[in-house]
Amino acid sequence: MRRRTFLELFFKLWGYCVLTATPSFAARINGIRLGKQGENSVRIVVDLSEKADFKVFPLKNPVRIVIDTDASSFGVREKDLPVKPEYVRDIRLGYTKSDEARIVFELEREAVIKKSFLLPPQSGFQWRLVVDLELMKQASAGKVPSEWYDNSVENDDAPAAKEAPEKKRLIVIDPGHGGRDSGAIGVSGVYEKHLTLAMAKQLRSLLQKTGKYRVMLTREKDTAIALYARRQFARKVNADLFISVHADSIRKPETRGLSIYTLSERASDAEAEKLAERENKADIIAGLDLSGETQEVTDILIDLARRETNNLSSFFAEKVVAELKTVVRLLPRTHRFAGFAVLKSPDVPSVLMEMGYLSNKEEERLLRQESYREKLAKAVVRAVNGYFAEKHKANFN
Repeated sequence: MRRRTFLELFFKLWGYCVLTATPSFAARINGIRLGKQGENSVRIVVDLSEKADFKVFPLKNPVRIVIDTDASSFGVREKDLPVKPEYVRDIRLGYTKSDEARIVFELEREAVIKKSFLLPPQSGFQWRLVVDLELMKQASAGKVPSEWYDNSVENDDAPAAKEAPEKKRLIVIDPGHGGRDSGAIGVSGVYEKHLTLAMAKQLRSLLQKTGKYRVMLTREKDTAIALYARRQFARKVNADLFISVHADSIRKPETRGLSIYTLSERASDAEAEKLAERENKADIIAGLDLSGETQEVTDILIDLARRETNNLSSFFAEKVVAELKTVVRLLPRTHRFAGFAVLKSPDVPSVLMEMGYLSNKEEERLLRQESYREKLAKAVVRAVNGYFAEKHKANFN
């Protein structure tokens, strides 16, 4: 299986992919760049002098991807555009009847618009409009007619685009610890590694029963797995969501409650920071190997890693908190932030759930009960359902 490219995360849609921003002030298009992010994944980057409203949509016969912006001018000419790669027949610049700047990419193959978004000025760049495409296998013939600038989304008589068949989402569940690493030890002597595996298997069963998801575990038995290998496993199988399951211990036996973590370079508080250090000590490799990438690609990947994946991780974490707050006891500020190694995947939304404290006698007793873990798992399943349903409605794909 080919390696998943950055941002290849969510639903593949035919049709309009529209994102609206606040009005711009005489934005100018200063550059247009294209590059492959994988075997069939293409990224278009449009350099803008200011923030600009835009819309992106596909047209057929011939295959085109059209970008309309309210930029007032082009600071780049067609003859100055980058050399067209083999999958691009032509790139044209022009204006619509409403004086919007239009860029048309005529492609050799049909393409799906996966995502389009704006990046604010950073790392030496001004505003950037990014469009991610997935190239299909079959080519399409034909030439763009001279009136191409009139062929816009305002044509209500055009046939509605159809969604591509939806595949089951893949969820990777990571039972914390394992093997020689027992994790926390409860007041009765129970090991965290056994509880996390039991919880992971119960959660997998419930998710599979919905018929909506494929589920994989990072470990099926009492085996040790490096933290880096856990997140790499999720990336290798192109997971849509990564859930790491843990249970904590603390010197204050009265402390109890569930919490959920998403990635942060700095922990949200001293307690979270210590917890991150304890979980990360088995990790050898941190971050990404970008040695084979250009500086431009590296900047974009790093820039997006803290935005795209982290935003979706937080979106899911809030769904989990909303479902669990009526079911079990939660810690104050339930959604927390820490630099857990297993959460550092750049392209898989990831959360780490601390089910509770094994140092608390009552909470440890509950976590040993299958019925209690079932209650937790059912709430997580509801959160997963809500996450994918609302993400689809919000057009996060």
